[in-house]
Order: sequence, then C-alpha cells, then structure tokens
Amino acid sequence: MKEKLVRVGTTYLPVRNVENSSTWYVNKLGAELSYKDEDKAILNFANQSIFLVKAKENQTSNFYDIYGEERFSITFEVNGLDALKAIHREFIEKEIKVGEIENRGHAGRNFVFYDLDGNKFDVWSELSTIFKEKYLA
Repeated sequence: MKEKLVRVGTTYLPVRNVENSSTWYVNKLGAELSYKDEDKAILNFANQSIFLVKAKENQTSNFYDIYGEERFSITFEVNGLDALKAIHREFIEKEIKVGEIENRGHAGRNFVFYDLDGNKFDVWSELSTIFKEKYLA
C-alpha cells in the first residue's frame, strides 16, 4: 500500500440537543460553527471538524476500561504546562466541569473536562513533536 492515513479530519460526538450543544462549544471552547440543522452541527476547532450528532438519551463517546474506569476518546493538546494551567483556570471560570491537573507518570500534565452531554475529554500539556515542527516552526 503506497498511500497512508494522514490525519484525523472529523470526530463525531453524540449530543441530546444540537442547538444547545453547538452554542456551548462556541461559547465555552471557542469553536467556529460552520453548519447546523436539527440533527447535526459542524464545528471547527483544534485543527479538525467536530460533528455534533443528535443521538438517543444517555449516549456519550466515553467507554469503560477493563478496571471499570470511565475513559475519554479524545485528548486535546496545549503548548506547555503554563498553557495547561491557564486553560484549566479559564474552563473553571466558564463553569465547565473539570477535573484536577494530574501527574499520570508520563511527560507533561493532564486534566479532564466534560461537555453538556457528559462527553469526557482530556487535555495534555505536551504538543506532539510533528505538530510543533509542521505548524509552530
């Protein structure tokens, strides 16, 4: 196979109310709304498209690992520990449900946050090397 997968272009997230959720992402996370109808909204942020899709009650992108711990499916990256601390404070000020900043035993620090529908996300203080080289050089 000569071709290879290049990037993740779109992530789909289940939501109960497309209107409320798209407004939350725009106001709380600074997403740019590019399309919306009754069943879906297309948002652009963090260098990809996020589709909010109207789903049945109690649907989230979360899953449980073998130890019964609820896990997230997406980790967002910020550029360094100071940026992580700043966005953590900002999320608290915007009344976003967030966890504490954690040391998970690897490089950098992390914290989790949740959207209106309970979708759990991670934020990591380390930008990937390839992203830095391509976009911040």
